[in-house]
Amino acid sequence: MHFSIPDTQEFIDTAGSYVGYNIYINGLFHCTVRYKQLHSLHEQLAKDLDVSLPTFPPKKFFSLTTNQQEERRLSLEKYIQTIGQNPVVSNSEILNGFLLNAQQETIRGPSNNEFIDIFLMNGCKITISVSTADHSGSVLEKVYKNLRLSEQYYSYFVLFIVAQDETNGIHLLRKLQNFESPFITIKHLHINGSKIVLGKNYWDIEYDLKLMNDEVAMNLLYIQAVAEIHWGWILITDELKNQLTDLQKHGKKKEYLDIVRVSKYHGYIQFAPCFCDYPQPNSKVLVAIGRNELNLRILYDGEQCEEVFKVSRMRCWRITTLQNGSERGDEESEDFSLELSFEYLIAKNQLQWITITSEQAILMSVCLQAMIDELLSKTVDSNKTQEIPQKSWTYVMRNGQSIIIGSSSNEESEESKKNRCITQPSKSEPIMKKLADRFSVVKVKKSNDVKSNTRGKVQGKQTMEYDMENNAFRMIGDDDL
Repeated sequence: MHFSIPDTQEFIDTAGSYVGYNIYINGLFHCTVRYKQLHSLHEQLAKDLDVSLPTFPPKKFFSLTTNQQEERRLSLEKYIQTIGQNPVVSNSEILNGFLLNAQQETIRGPSNNEFIDIFLMNGCKITISVSTADHSGSVLEKVYKNLRLSEQYYSYFVLFIVAQDETNGIHLLRKLQNFESPFITIKHLHINGSKIVLGKNYWDIEYDLKLMNDEVAMNLLYIQAVAEIHWGWILITDELKNQLTDLQKHGKKKEYLDIVRVSKYHGYIQFAPCFCDYPQPNSKVLVAIGRNELNLRILYDGEQCEEVFKVSRMRCWRITTLQNGSERGDEESEDFSLELSFEYLIAKNQLQWITITSEQAILMSVCLQAMIDELLSKTVDSNKTQEIPQKSWTYVMRNGQSIIIGSSSNEESEESKKNRCITQPSKSEPIMKKLADRFSVVKVKKSNDVKSNTRGKVQGKQTMEYDMENNAFRMIGDDDL
Protein backbone atom coordinates (compact mmCIF):
# COMPACT_ATOMS: atom_id res chain seq x y z
CA MET A 1 0.00 0.00 0.00
CA HIS A 2 1.26 3.48 -0.90
CA PHE A 3 0.37 5.89 1.89
CA SER A 4 0.74 9.65 1.93
CA ILE A 5 -0.46 12.51 4.12
CA PRO A 6 0.02 15.48 1.79
CA ASP A 7 -2.00 17.96 3.83
CA THR A 8 -4.10 18.54 6.94
CA GLN A 9 -7.52 19.86 7.85
CA GLU A 10 -8.48 22.05 10.80
CA PHE A 11 -11.70 21.13 12.61
CA ILE A 12 -13.68 22.83 15.34
CA ASP A 13 -15.95 21.02 17.78
CA THR A 14 -17.42 21.70 21.21
CA ALA A 15 -14.05 20.96 22.85
CA GLY A 16 -12.12 23.36 20.63
CA SER A 17 -10.06 22.96 17.46
CA TYR A 18 -7.96 20.03 16.31
CA VAL A 19 -5.99 18.94 13.26
CA GLY A 20 -7.15 16.16 10.95
CA TYR A 21 -4.60 14.35 8.77
CA ASN A 22 -5.75 13.53 5.23
CA ILE A 23 -4.61 10.02 4.36
CA TYR A 24 -4.26 8.97 0.73
CA ILE A 25 -3.85 5.30 -0.19
CA ASN A 26 -2.57 4.27 -3.63
CA GLY A 27 -3.19 7.79 -4.91
CA LEU A 28 -6.78 8.12 -3.71
CA PHE A 29 -8.00 10.19 -0.77
CA HIS A 30 -9.23 7.69 1.81
CA CYS A 31 -9.95 9.32 5.16
CA THR A 32 -9.14 12.05 7.67
CA VAL A 33 -7.98 11.04 11.15
CA ARG A 34 -6.69 12.67 14.31
CA TYR A 35 -3.31 12.12 15.93
CA LYS A 36 -4.93 10.26 18.83
CA GLN A 37 -6.60 7.82 16.43
CA LEU A 38 -3.28 6.91 14.82
CA HIS A 39 -1.70 6.65 18.27
CA SER A 40 -4.43 4.21 19.35
CA LEU A 41 -3.81 2.20 16.17
CA HIS A 42 -0.08 2.05 16.94
CA GLU A 43 -0.70 0.82 20.49
CA GLN A 44 -3.00 -1.98 19.31
CA LEU A 45 -0.62 -3.07 16.56
CA ALA A 46 2.23 -3.18 19.09
CA LYS A 47 0.10 -5.19 21.50
CA ASP A 48 -1.38 -7.76 19.11
CA LEU A 49 1.24 -8.23 16.36
CA ASP A 50 4.64 -9.82 16.86
CA VAL A 51 6.45 -7.36 14.61
CA SER A 52 8.92 -4.54 15.05
CA LEU A 53 7.14 -1.22 14.57
CA PRO A 54 8.75 2.16 13.92
CA THR A 55 8.73 4.72 16.72
CA PHE A 56 5.47 6.63 16.84
CA PRO A 57 5.78 10.45 16.81
CA PRO A 58 5.66 11.57 20.47
CA LYS A 59 2.86 13.51 22.11
CA LYS A 60 3.33 17.19 22.89
CA PHE A 61 2.06 18.84 26.06
CA PHE A 62 1.60 22.28 24.54
CA SER A 63 -0.04 23.59 21.39
CA LEU A 64 2.07 23.00 18.31
CA THR A 65 3.56 25.82 16.30
CA THR A 66 3.12 25.85 12.53
CA ASN A 67 6.56 24.30 12.04
CA GLN A 68 5.86 21.64 14.66
CA GLN A 69 2.56 20.78 12.98
CA GLU A 70 4.38 20.28 9.68
CA GLU A 71 7.01 18.13 11.40
CA ARG A 72 4.27 15.98 12.93
CA ARG A 73 2.56 15.58 9.55
CA LEU A 74 5.81 14.41 7.98
CA SER A 75 6.53 12.08 10.91
CA LEU A 76 3.07 10.53 10.76
CA GLU A 77 3.39 10.13 7.00
CA LYS A 78 6.74 8.37 7.41
CA TYR A 79 5.27 6.14 10.13
CA ILE A 80 2.25 5.00 8.13
CA GLN A 81 4.36 4.51 5.00
CA THR A 82 6.69 2.24 6.96
CA ILE A 83 4.00 0.04 8.50
CA GLY A 84 2.23 -0.11 5.14
CA GLN A 85 5.23 -1.93 3.66
CA ASN A 86 5.22 -4.63 6.35
CA PRO A 87 3.07 -7.50 5.00
CA VAL A 88 2.12 -8.68 8.48
CA VAL A 89 0.78 -5.23 9.36
CA SER A 90 -0.75 -4.41 5.98
CA ASN A 91 -2.65 -7.72 5.94
CA SER A 92 -3.78 -7.48 9.55
CA GLU A 93 -7.42 -7.08 10.45
CA ILE A 94 -6.50 -4.24 12.80
CA LEU A 95 -5.02 -1.98 10.12
CA ASN A 96 -7.60 -2.86 7.46
CA GLY A 97 -10.44 -2.50 9.95
CA PHE A 98 -9.09 0.83 11.17
CA LEU A 99 -8.91 2.21 7.63
CA LEU A 100 -12.38 0.88 6.79
CA ASN A 101 -13.90 2.50 9.88
CA ALA A 102 -12.02 5.74 9.26
CA GLN A 103 -13.36 5.89 5.70
CA GLN A 104 -16.89 5.39 7.00
CA GLU A 105 -16.44 8.04 9.68
CA THR A 106 -14.95 10.56 7.25
CA ILE A 107 -18.05 10.66 5.04
CA ARG A 108 -20.31 10.68 8.12
CA GLY A 109 -22.72 8.39 6.34
CA PRO A 110 -24.91 5.98 8.29
CA SER A 111 -24.39 2.27 7.75
CA ASN A 112 -27.25 1.54 5.36
CA ASN A 113 -28.12 -1.22 2.94
CA GLU A 114 -27.68 -0.04 -0.63
CA PHE A 115 -27.51 -1.50 -4.12
CA ILE A 116 -24.22 -1.50 -6.00
CA ASP A 117 -23.52 -2.38 -9.64
CA ILE A 118 -20.65 -4.73 -10.44
CA PHE A 119 -19.77 -5.29 -14.09
CA LEU A 120 -18.14 -8.15 -15.93
CA MET A 121 -15.57 -7.28 -18.59
CA ASN A 122 -18.23 -7.65 -21.31
CA GLY A 123 -20.45 -4.99 -19.72
CA CYS A 124 -22.85 -7.45 -18.11
CA LYS A 125 -24.16 -5.87 -14.90
CA ILE A 126 -24.68 -7.61 -11.57
CA THR A 127 -26.64 -5.62 -8.99
CA ILE A 128 -26.23 -6.74 -5.39
CA SER A 129 -27.37 -5.48 -2.01
CA VAL A 130 -24.55 -4.39 0.29
CA SER A 131 -24.01 -2.49 3.48
CA THR A 132 -22.08 0.74 3.09
CA ALA A 133 -19.77 -0.71 5.77
CA ASP A 134 -18.99 -3.88 3.77
CA HIS A 135 -15.34 -4.10 2.73
CA SER A 136 -14.25 -5.30 -0.71
CA GLY A 137 -13.92 -8.94 0.35
CA SER A 138 -17.51 -9.03 1.60
CA VAL A 139 -18.83 -7.47 -1.60
CA LEU A 140 -16.71 -9.82 -3.70
CA GLU A 141 -18.12 -12.87 -1.92
CA LYS A 142 -21.67 -11.73 -2.75
CA VAL A 143 -20.67 -11.41 -6.40
CA TYR A 144 -19.22 -14.93 -6.37
CA LYS A 145 -22.42 -16.36 -4.92
CA ASN A 146 -24.44 -14.58 -7.58
CA LEU A 147 -22.23 -16.13 -10.27
CA ARG A 148 -22.17 -19.51 -8.46
CA LEU A 149 -18.40 -19.61 -8.57
CA SER A 150 -16.81 -22.45 -6.62
CA GLU A 151 -15.14 -21.24 -3.42
CA GLN A 152 -11.78 -22.76 -4.39
CA TYR A 153 -11.48 -20.11 -7.14
CA TYR A 154 -12.36 -17.07 -5.01
CA SER A 155 -8.76 -15.88 -4.65
CA TYR A 156 -8.19 -15.78 -8.42
CA PHE A 157 -10.48 -12.81 -9.03
CA VAL A 158 -10.81 -9.33 -7.58
CA LEU A 159 -12.72 -6.07 -8.03
CA PHE A 160 -11.17 -3.21 -10.03
CA ILE A 161 -12.24 0.33 -10.79
CA VAL A 162 -11.92 1.19 -14.48
CA ALA A 163 -12.80 4.31 -16.46
CA GLN A 164 -13.32 5.21 -20.10
CA ASP A 165 -11.51 8.20 -21.55
CA GLU A 166 -12.72 10.59 -24.24
CA THR A 167 -11.66 8.15 -26.99
CA ASN A 168 -13.52 5.24 -25.32
CA GLY A 169 -10.23 3.73 -24.24
CA ILE A 170 -10.30 1.72 -21.02
CA HIS A 171 -7.99 2.67 -18.15
CA LEU A 172 -7.50 0.57 -15.05
CA LEU A 173 -7.56 2.91 -12.06
CA ARG A 174 -7.11 0.71 -9.00
CA LYS A 175 -7.73 -2.62 -7.32
CA LEU A 176 -10.30 -2.52 -4.52
CA GLN A 177 -8.97 -3.95 -1.26
CA ASN A 178 -10.27 -4.84 2.18
CA PHE A 179 -9.37 -1.52 3.79
CA GLU A 180 -12.15 0.21 1.85
CA SER A 181 -15.87 0.06 1.14
CA PRO A 182 -16.46 -0.31 -2.61
CA PHE A 183 -19.77 1.53 -2.25
CA ILE A 184 -18.14 4.56 -0.61
CA THR A 185 -15.12 4.56 -2.91
CA ILE A 186 -17.08 4.47 -6.18
CA LYS A 187 -19.78 6.87 -4.94
CA HIS A 188 -17.28 9.60 -4.10
CA LEU A 189 -14.98 9.09 -7.08
CA HIS A 190 -14.90 12.17 -9.31
CA ILE A 191 -13.98 10.31 -12.47
CA ASN A 192 -16.39 10.29 -15.40
CA GLY A 193 -17.28 6.84 -16.70
CA SER A 194 -15.82 4.97 -13.72
CA LYS A 195 -17.29 1.63 -12.66
CA ILE A 196 -16.41 -1.51 -10.70
CA VAL A 197 -15.53 -4.60 -12.72
CA LEU A 198 -14.56 -8.17 -11.86
CA GLY A 199 -11.20 -9.31 -13.21
CA LYS A 200 -8.30 -11.72 -12.75
CA ASN A 201 -6.15 -11.39 -9.66
CA TYR A 202 -2.99 -13.25 -10.64
CA TRP A 203 0.03 -12.85 -12.91
CA ASP A 204 1.20 -16.39 -13.65
CA ILE A 205 -0.77 -17.47 -16.73
CA GLU A 206 -0.29 -21.13 -15.74
CA TYR A 207 -3.17 -20.56 -13.32
CA ASP A 208 -5.39 -20.23 -16.40
CA LEU A 209 -5.19 -24.00 -16.86
CA LYS A 210 -6.56 -24.65 -13.38
CA LEU A 211 -9.45 -22.23 -13.82
CA MET A 212 -10.32 -23.64 -17.24
CA ASN A 213 -11.41 -26.85 -15.49
CA ASP A 214 -14.38 -25.00 -14.00
CA GLU A 215 -17.21 -23.78 -16.22
CA VAL A 216 -17.92 -20.54 -14.34
CA ALA A 217 -14.25 -19.64 -13.87
CA MET A 218 -13.46 -20.42 -17.51
CA ASN A 219 -16.34 -18.21 -18.62
CA LEU A 220 -14.90 -15.30 -16.62
CA LEU A 221 -11.49 -15.84 -18.25
CA TYR A 222 -13.14 -15.99 -21.66
CA ILE A 223 -15.08 -12.77 -21.09
CA GLN A 224 -11.91 -10.95 -20.03
CA ALA A 225 -9.90 -12.31 -22.97
CA VAL A 226 -12.52 -11.13 -25.47
CA ALA A 227 -12.58 -7.69 -23.83
CA GLU A 228 -8.79 -7.31 -23.81
CA ILE A 229 -8.57 -8.18 -27.50
CA HIS A 230 -11.31 -5.64 -28.22
CA TRP A 231 -9.42 -2.98 -26.24
CA GLY A 232 -6.17 -3.80 -28.06
CA TRP A 233 -4.45 -5.00 -24.89
CA ILE A 234 -3.69 -8.39 -26.47
CA LEU A 235 -2.05 -8.19 -29.89
CA ILE A 236 -3.20 -10.62 -32.59
CA THR A 237 -2.79 -10.83 -36.36
CA ASP A 238 -5.74 -10.37 -38.72
CA GLU A 239 -5.61 -14.07 -39.57
CA LEU A 240 -5.76 -15.02 -35.90
CA LYS A 241 -8.54 -12.51 -35.32
CA ASN A 242 -10.67 -14.24 -37.95
CA GLN A 243 -9.99 -17.59 -36.33
CA LEU A 244 -10.97 -16.29 -32.90
CA THR A 245 -14.13 -14.70 -34.30
CA ASP A 246 -15.14 -18.06 -35.73
CA LEU A 247 -14.52 -19.81 -32.39
CA GLN A 248 -16.51 -17.10 -30.63
CA LYS A 249 -19.47 -17.62 -32.96
CA HIS A 250 -19.51 -21.34 -32.20
CA GLY A 251 -19.13 -20.85 -28.46
CA LYS A 252 -15.81 -22.71 -28.28
CA LYS A 253 -14.46 -20.93 -25.22
CA LYS A 254 -11.70 -23.36 -24.29
CA GLU A 255 -10.27 -23.37 -27.80
CA TYR A 256 -10.49 -19.58 -27.83
CA LEU A 257 -8.52 -19.34 -24.59
CA ASP A 258 -5.93 -21.85 -25.77
CA ILE A 259 -5.05 -19.48 -28.63
CA VAL A 260 -5.19 -16.31 -26.54
CA ARG A 261 -2.91 -17.77 -23.86
CA VAL A 262 0.04 -17.84 -26.28
CA SER A 263 -0.69 -14.42 -27.78
CA LYS A 264 1.42 -11.30 -27.27
CA TYR A 265 0.63 -9.42 -24.04
CA HIS A 266 -1.79 -11.98 -22.64
CA GLY A 267 -1.48 -11.71 -18.86
CA TYR A 268 -0.32 -8.07 -19.00
CA ILE A 269 -1.92 -4.86 -17.80
CA GLN A 270 -1.65 -2.07 -20.34
CA PHE A 271 -1.18 1.55 -19.34
CA ALA A 272 -1.91 4.83 -21.10
CA PRO A 273 0.88 6.39 -23.22
CA CYS A 274 3.44 8.19 -21.07
CA PHE A 275 7.08 9.31 -21.04
CA CYS A 276 10.35 7.68 -19.97
CA ASP A 277 13.98 8.78 -19.71
CA TYR A 278 15.08 5.51 -21.34
CA PRO A 279 16.66 5.07 -23.84
CA GLN A 280 16.77 8.87 -23.96
CA PRO A 281 14.99 11.71 -22.10
CA ASN A 282 11.33 12.36 -22.95
CA SER A 283 10.89 9.13 -24.89
CA LYS A 284 7.19 8.48 -25.52
CA VAL A 285 6.39 4.93 -24.45
CA LEU A 286 3.65 2.37 -23.91
CA VAL A 287 4.03 0.46 -20.65
CA ALA A 288 2.74 -3.06 -20.08
CA ILE A 289 3.30 -5.09 -16.90
CA GLY A 290 2.96 -8.86 -16.78
CA ARG A 291 4.77 -12.20 -16.90
CA ASN A 292 7.34 -10.97 -14.35
CA GLU A 293 8.46 -8.02 -16.44
CA LEU A 294 7.86 -4.39 -17.24
CA ASN A 295 7.60 -4.02 -21.00
CA LEU A 296 8.37 -0.74 -22.78
CA ARG A 297 7.31 -0.04 -26.33
CA ILE A 298 9.25 3.05 -27.33
CA LEU A 299 7.48 5.21 -29.93
CA TYR A 300 9.76 7.12 -32.28
CA ASP A 301 8.94 8.61 -35.70
CA GLY A 302 6.02 6.26 -36.22
CA GLU A 303 8.05 3.19 -35.30
CA GLN A 304 8.21 1.02 -32.19
CA CYS A 305 11.07 -0.71 -30.47
CA GLU A 306 10.69 -2.90 -27.43
CA GLU A 307 12.66 -3.05 -24.18
CA VAL A 308 12.02 -5.59 -21.41
CA PHE A 309 12.87 -5.11 -17.73
CA LYS A 310 12.62 -8.23 -15.54
CA VAL A 311 11.17 -7.54 -12.08
CA SER A 312 13.77 -9.81 -10.47
CA ARG A 313 16.49 -7.42 -11.69
CA MET A 314 14.88 -4.32 -10.16
CA ARG A 315 16.73 -3.65 -6.92
CA CYS A 316 14.15 -1.13 -5.70
CA TRP A 317 11.76 1.54 -6.92
CA ARG A 318 10.12 4.72 -5.70
CA ILE A 319 7.18 6.97 -6.41
CA THR A 320 7.86 10.69 -6.75
CA THR A 321 5.23 13.43 -6.78
CA LEU A 322 6.21 16.58 -8.65
CA GLN A 323 4.00 19.49 -7.67
CA ASN A 324 3.71 22.53 -9.90
CA GLY A 325 2.67 25.92 -8.60
CA SER A 326 3.44 27.68 -5.39
CA GLU A 327 0.58 26.46 -3.24
CA ARG A 328 -1.31 23.20 -3.17
CA GLY A 329 -4.46 24.89 -1.92
CA ASP A 330 -4.57 27.26 -4.90
CA GLU A 331 -7.10 26.04 -7.47
CA GLU A 332 -4.86 27.32 -10.23
CA SER A 333 -1.91 25.32 -8.87
CA GLU A 334 -3.39 21.84 -8.43
CA ASP A 335 -1.46 20.33 -11.32
CA PHE A 336 1.18 17.77 -10.43
CA SER A 337 2.76 14.72 -12.03
CA LEU A 338 3.84 11.30 -10.81
CA GLU A 339 7.01 9.38 -11.53
CA LEU A 340 7.91 5.74 -11.08
CA SER A 341 11.68 5.26 -10.85
CA PHE A 342 13.33 1.86 -10.55
CA GLU A 343 16.97 0.88 -10.12
CA TYR A 344 17.73 -1.83 -12.67
CA LEU A 345 20.62 -4.25 -13.02
CA ILE A 346 21.59 -3.48 -16.61
CA ALA A 347 24.67 -5.70 -16.46
CA LYS A 348 26.82 -7.36 -13.83
CA ASN A 349 27.76 -4.76 -11.20
CA GLN A 350 25.98 -2.04 -13.21
CA LEU A 351 22.80 -0.51 -11.80
CA GLN A 352 20.88 2.26 -13.55
CA TRP A 353 17.89 4.35 -12.51
CA ILE A 354 15.06 4.47 -15.06
CA THR A 355 12.15 6.89 -14.63
CA ILE A 356 8.64 6.70 -16.08
CA THR A 357 6.39 9.78 -15.86
CA SER A 358 2.77 8.67 -15.84
CA GLU A 359 -0.59 9.46 -14.27
CA GLN A 360 -0.73 5.74 -13.46
CA ALA A 361 2.66 5.53 -11.72
CA ILE A 362 1.16 4.41 -8.40
CA LEU A 363 -0.83 1.65 -10.10
CA MET A 364 2.36 0.53 -11.86
CA SER A 365 4.09 0.30 -8.49
CA VAL A 366 1.19 -1.67 -6.99
CA CYS A 367 1.35 -4.09 -9.95
CA LEU A 368 5.10 -4.59 -9.54
CA GLN A 369 4.68 -5.32 -5.84
CA ALA A 370 1.83 -7.77 -6.45
CA MET A 371 3.86 -9.56 -9.11
CA ILE A 372 6.87 -9.86 -6.81
CA ASP A 373 4.68 -11.08 -3.93
CA GLU A 374 3.30 -13.81 -6.18
CA LEU A 375 6.80 -14.70 -7.38
CA LEU A 376 8.13 -14.96 -3.83
CA SER A 377 5.14 -17.03 -2.70
CA LYS A 378 6.41 -19.86 -4.89
CA THR A 379 9.77 -20.02 -3.14
CA VAL A 380 10.36 -22.30 -0.18
CA ASP A 381 8.74 -21.08 3.06
CA SER A 382 8.08 -17.62 1.62
CA ASN A 383 4.34 -18.11 1.77
CA LYS A 384 4.39 -18.77 5.49
CA THR A 385 2.88 -15.65 6.98
CA GLN A 386 2.43 -14.98 10.64
CA GLU A 387 -0.66 -16.62 12.09
CA ILE A 388 -2.46 -13.96 14.08
CA PRO A 389 -5.11 -15.08 16.58
CA GLN A 390 -8.37 -13.35 15.84
CA LYS A 391 -9.40 -11.12 18.71
CA SER A 392 -11.43 -8.03 19.35
CA TRP A 393 -9.94 -4.58 18.95
CA THR A 394 -11.06 -1.00 19.53
CA TYR A 395 -11.64 1.77 17.03
CA VAL A 396 -11.36 5.24 18.56
CA MET A 397 -13.46 7.82 16.76
CA ARG A 398 -12.52 11.46 16.36
CA ASN A 399 -14.84 12.52 19.17
CA GLY A 400 -13.15 10.06 21.53
CA GLN A 401 -15.92 7.46 21.43
CA SER A 402 -14.60 3.89 21.34
CA ILE A 403 -16.16 1.06 19.37
CA ILE A 404 -15.22 -2.55 20.06
CA ILE A 405 -14.93 -4.53 16.83
CA GLY A 406 -15.50 -8.29 16.94
CA SER A 407 -12.96 -11.04 16.42
CA SER A 408 -13.20 -10.62 12.65
CA SER A 409 -13.92 -7.65 10.45
CA ASN A 410 -16.63 -9.84 8.90
CA GLU A 411 -18.15 -10.46 12.31
CA GLU A 412 -18.64 -6.88 13.37
CA SER A 413 -22.15 -6.55 14.75
CA GLU A 414 -24.74 -4.47 12.94
CA GLU A 415 -25.02 -2.39 16.12
CA SER A 416 -21.30 -1.55 15.96
CA LYS A 417 -21.58 -0.61 12.30
CA LYS A 418 -24.38 1.80 13.14
CA ASN A 419 -22.68 3.19 16.24
CA ARG A 420 -19.55 4.21 14.39
CA CYS A 421 -21.54 6.90 12.56
CA ILE A 422 -24.04 7.93 15.25
CA THR A 423 -22.47 11.03 16.76
CA GLN A 424 -23.86 14.35 17.84
CA PRO A 425 -23.55 17.11 15.23
CA SER A 426 -20.77 19.55 16.02
CA LYS A 427 -19.36 22.74 14.64
CA SER A 428 -17.16 20.63 12.38
CA GLU A 429 -20.11 19.18 10.47
CA PRO A 430 -20.08 21.66 7.53
CA ILE A 431 -16.39 20.91 6.94
CA MET A 432 -17.04 17.17 7.19
CA LYS A 433 -19.66 17.32 4.47
CA LYS A 434 -17.26 19.09 2.13
CA LEU A 435 -14.65 16.38 2.71
CA ALA A 436 -16.55 14.07 0.36
CA ASP A 437 -15.26 16.23 -2.47
CA ARG A 438 -11.71 15.12 -1.69
CA PHE A 439 -12.28 11.63 -3.09
CA SER A 440 -10.40 11.74 -6.39
CA VAL A 441 -7.75 9.69 -8.10
CA VAL A 442 -4.38 11.39 -8.29
CA LYS A 443 -3.92 12.90 -11.74
CA VAL A 444 -6.03 10.39 -13.68
CA LYS A 445 -8.30 13.16 -14.84
CA LYS A 446 -8.40 16.71 -13.65
CA SER A 447 -11.95 17.48 -12.55
CA ASN A 448 -12.94 21.11 -12.13
CA ASP A 449 -15.54 20.25 -9.50
CA VAL A 450 -13.00 18.74 -7.10
CA LYS A 451 -12.03 21.43 -4.62
CA SER A 452 -9.34 21.41 -1.99
CA ASN A 453 -10.44 21.97 1.58
CA THR A 454 -7.00 22.49 2.97
CA ARG A 455 -6.76 25.15 5.65
CA GLY A 456 -3.01 24.93 5.97
CA LYS A 457 -1.51 25.40 2.53
CA VAL A 458 1.46 23.29 1.61
CA GLN A 459 4.16 24.95 -0.41
CA GLY A 460 4.87 23.56 -3.87
CA LYS A 461 7.60 20.98 -3.60
CA GLN A 462 8.87 17.62 -4.72
CA THR A 463 7.63 14.87 -2.42
CA MET A 464 9.37 11.53 -2.61
CA GLU A 465 8.07 8.38 -0.98
CA TYR A 466 10.80 6.18 0.37
CA ASP A 467 12.23 3.36 -1.72
CA MET A 468 10.41 0.05 -2.10
CA GLU A 469 12.97 -2.73 -1.74
CA ASN A 470 12.55 -5.76 -4.01
CA ASN A 471 13.18 -9.01 -2.13
CA ALA A 472 13.11 -10.98 -5.38
CA PHE A 473 16.28 -9.13 -6.42
CA ARG A 474 18.28 -11.24 -3.95
CA MET A 475 17.41 -14.40 -5.86
CA ILE A 476 19.17 -13.27 -9.03
CA GLY A 477 22.32 -15.12 -10.03
CA ASP A 478 25.01 -14.81 -12.67
CA ASP A 479 22.98 -17.01 -15.01
CA ASP A 480 20.28 -14.33 -15.09
CA LEU A 481 22.66 -11.68 -16.43
